[in-house]
Amino acid sequence: MCGSAQIRRTCRRARRALSPREQQHHSLGFLRQIRRIGGLWRARRIAAYLAADGELDPSPLFPLLYRTGKRLYLPVLRPRPQQKLWFARHPPGGPLRPNRFAIPEPPLGRQDWCPPWGLDALLLPLVAFDAGCNRLGMGGGFYDRTLAYLRWGRTWRRPHLIGVAHECQRVEALPVRPWDVPLDLVVTERRVYRRGPALRLNRNAR
Repeated sequence: MCGSAQIRRTCRRARRALSPREQQHHSLGFLRQIRRIGGLWRARRIAAYLAADGELDPSPLFPLLYRTGKRLYLPVLRPRPQQKLWFARHPPGGPLRPNRFAIPEPPLGRQDWCPPWGLDALLLPLVAFDAGCNRLGMGGGFYDRTLAYLRWGRTWRRPHLIGVAHECQRVEALPVRPWDVPLDLVVTERRVYRRGPALRLNRNAR
């Protein structure tokens, strides 16, 4: 098994090598695949991300979320030293500003943010994944720290974790560390990978 650093280099190189036409094709393929996840459409609060560094762009999904009455949230970096994420509501055409990594994020107001346990579903980027829905991130640990509460017990309100990736980011197996939080699903332009039973959301989710 390759080490995490080597896997990151290889998979980042692969996704950066995709042409703009391939990126667009993969985004539309992702949209076709995720529309087949019936349980997702019972969610009310869904967080996603804005693509950077060759990540698969999930934004073709956003108009569909708005049309079906979902609340879309985007990650916002919390101030140092916490190095965690908040999730701010992003309405259609809402303002964005670059964070310290030059990634656009919505301004964080007092009434329009949601903690991770208040979300029904969280679409998150990754650098690599395996068929068991294990995820390798960029190495900054923002999502790991944000979702660390999930390791403390199952009594927390838990968002369904959906990884989004190009198929070329799949590897045979990833090294799993004690602090890793596995995903429920990974959606690529070609298929949906599932770690466990079909995605089921509470019909009364707010």
